[in-house]
Amino acid sequence: MGENKKNNALQKPLTPAMEDYLEAIFNLDNEKRVVRVKDIAKTLGVKMPTVTNMLKTLSKRDLIDYEKYEYIELTKKGNRIGKEISRRHHVLRNFLVDILKVDPKKADKEACEMEHAVSPSTLDRFVEFMEFLQFCPRTGSGWLENFDEYRRHGGNPEKCADMMKDFSNIFKEAIEIKRDEREGDGTQRS
Repeated sequence: MGENKKNNALQKPLTPAMEDYLEAIFNLDNEKRVVRVKDIAKTLGVKMPTVTNMLKTLSKRDLIDYEKYEYIELTKKGNRIGKEISRRHHVLRNFLVDILKVDPKKADKEACEMEHAVSPSTLDRFVEFMEFLQFCPRTGSGWLENFDEYRRHGGNPEKCADMMKDFSNIFKEAIEIKRDEREGDGTQRS
């Protein structure tokens, strides 16, 4: 019975706090190459005994290699999860700052809160949307339909070029129609 309880605990989803620790360890590892308890405590704004307790939990789940008074290393699984959480954070933060113009400090805090609730598929749509805004035309009433078309074609910038050509042709036709209307009613402008 005790073994079943242990296995059930290991299979439960990660809590937001666990994800925060994995993200912090992942980022610290990329910055410093050596991760210590005090670095995690400083990054997360918690006390070292709190970090130690969480590290024991993460170690039991085979997400980190941890021995008391030693450096902390992510396992392959822990690294994969930490990397994904970090990616989510950056995508959401960039969306908030670059697209919605939220203050960077506020955006960082809110991205941290959002990253735990957003599914990978929704996050992928955020990424696609941001890429679309960077590469594709946004004028005209059909730009959201253009986004759907962009997604259907796998985020292909060549599709954006086609959409720009189409929009350009429609725009030229609209200009000609307006010019013809002005010439027809005697209100031609120079």
